[in-house]
Amino acid sequence: MIPLKKALESSIGKKFVMSISGIALVGFIIVHLLGNLPLYLKAEQAGPMLNEYSAFLASFGWLLTAAEIGLAAAFIIHMVYAIRTTLINKKARKNSYDKGVVSKGGPSHLTLLSRNMIFSGVVIGVFLIVHLWQFRFSKGSMEPIKLASGADGLDLYAVVAQTFSQPVNVIFYTIVMLIVGAHLSHGLWSALQSLGAMKPAWSKAIYTVGILIAVVLAAGFLFIPIVMFLTQSGV
Repeated sequence: MIPLKKALESSIGKKFVMSISGIALVGFIIVHLLGNLPLYLKAEQAGPMLNEYSAFLASFGWLLTAAEIGLAAAFIIHMVYAIRTTLINKKARKNSYDKGVVSKGGPSHLTLLSRNMIFSGVVIGVFLIVHLWQFRFSKGSMEPIKLASGADGLDLYAVVAQTFSQPVNVIFYTIVMLIVGAHLSHGLWSALQSLGAMKPAWSKAIYTVGILIAVVLAAGFLFIPIVMFLTQSGV
């Protein structure tokens, strides 16, 4: 039996870890989008719903903290293995070119995007830091209020509305969500391929499904700041 450490250090092992961590992060993105859907409603409806949802999550206490640590670990592991795999692949390609070796295989989805997954990943990483700073670690700027349920809570909606009343934030979020969509469109297909979850005949169909999922998730988040900005601007 191959030792676990050695297995994870293999090329297949690295891709497996990247795929599992990536799929876990996509699962979080789906749940996160569902929790933010109230922001498409009018302020008098969106505010109470978002604040109640925020209070509901906070009620989990240390379990929420543990989940956040787990997500952070998944993201860090995903990034580390992605960088290592990219460096190894570049070195392998360079050696192949130096030796005059030309590879030949089946259908490929190598594109400008797939060759720059590290770049889009770094952009997403920077975005997450900004996003967490604005909405997770800014509790000191949130006003304590009485929730619709009668419990005490924080006015997260006011912070969100204030953030998306500024054009620079709307533009920033819009651009990043386009990059997120592009990253996911290739990442989902690549993850399933690495996990051996598809036959060659399924490749095109699953690639298309991956793109559709990426578009839905990216669009779901992308239009939130735009809609809120236009609504607050009276458009």
